[in-house]
Amino acid sequence: MLKKENIIGTKSAIKAIKAIKAIIAIIAISAFAPFAAMAQSDMLFSQSWALPSLYNPAHSGETDFLRIRGGARLQWIGVDNAPKSFVGTGDIPFKIGERRIGAGAVVSQESIGLFSNLLTAIQGSYRLKFLKGNLSIGIQLGYYNSRFKGSEVYIPDGDDFHQPVDPSIPTQDLSGNAFDFSLGLSYSRRNFHIGIAAAHATDPSVTLSLEGSESTESQQYETELPRILYFDTGGNIPLKNTLFQLQPSMIVATDFSSLSADISLRATYNKFLTLGIGYRWKDAVSFMAGASFKNFFIGYAFDYPTSALSKASSGSHEIVAGYQLKLDLSGKNKNKHRSIRIM
Repeated sequence: MLKKENIIGTKSAIKAIKAIKAIIAIIAISAFAPFAAMAQSDMLFSQSWALPSLYNPAHSGETDFLRIRGGARLQWIGVDNAPKSFVGTGDIPFKIGERRIGAGAVVSQESIGLFSNLLTAIQGSYRLKFLKGNLSIGIQLGYYNSRFKGSEVYIPDGDDFHQPVDPSIPTQDLSGNAFDFSLGLSYSRRNFHIGIAAAHATDPSVTLSLEGSESTESQQYETELPRILYFDTGGNIPLKNTLFQLQPSMIVATDFSSLSADISLRATYNKFLTLGIGYRWKDAVSFMAGASFKNFFIGYAFDYPTSALSKASSGSHEIVAGYQLKLDLSGKNKNKHRSIRIM
């Protein structure tokens, strides 16, 4: 005879499977729907494993820690107007009754040539038990701002491709805003995790107008923030009878017209010092080093280009730093207080 607990567990599993199918369908539709050619894209950090919620909102609140992380990346040193990125993420888990909820926030600023893009977003996730592990479903609601420094456009005399006055190239500063939406799934079990996300699922189209004015239609331009599909996975492998842990990770990003894939392997000694190496497909080799002390973390990565860019650039530099605080979500001892004299 089936027990009541088994029947309830089976029903919960069926509901979870239906929810997973629905979310995957939405992600697939968002990713494969027709979209315009890429005008802007997200910066992929070599230490993406240290910024999980930046690429997938389902990773927000998935641990028992309050996590705050910040990062900066200077791409292709030596190349004029090369990309520069600055990000900040924060996430926290909490419980509403027996339900496990996550909340997070993301701020991302990137400059590429004469473009400057800013994304601010909030995240929410719901976590449930599934197949002896944890399944998290997350969404992200954001505000996207794009600016173009048209006043810095320079067309040299005798240019064979552009006229001195080209109506398709604005010569005044422009800006525009758009609503942004992303969603994702992640699954974790013991020392393993996997995730998939559709970033910018609504394929925002940003209308750029003259800053500080009500522009006419002839003064407006459009840029796209294309849908991007992210796939990430990683693990933590303790080596028996040693103080070492191996941490492989991989992230793949595609808008189905271009693809970026980054794979890395790190070795951590005594949960303190980390060294690693990575490879970005058809782009660069990465060398990483980091350290954790109590609740603090700092990591550095250097990318050496393997493409023709090596003739113009000495490489890319990246730094990520963060803080995390362990939270007690068990609900036990919630009425006990510690003496301020012995805190």
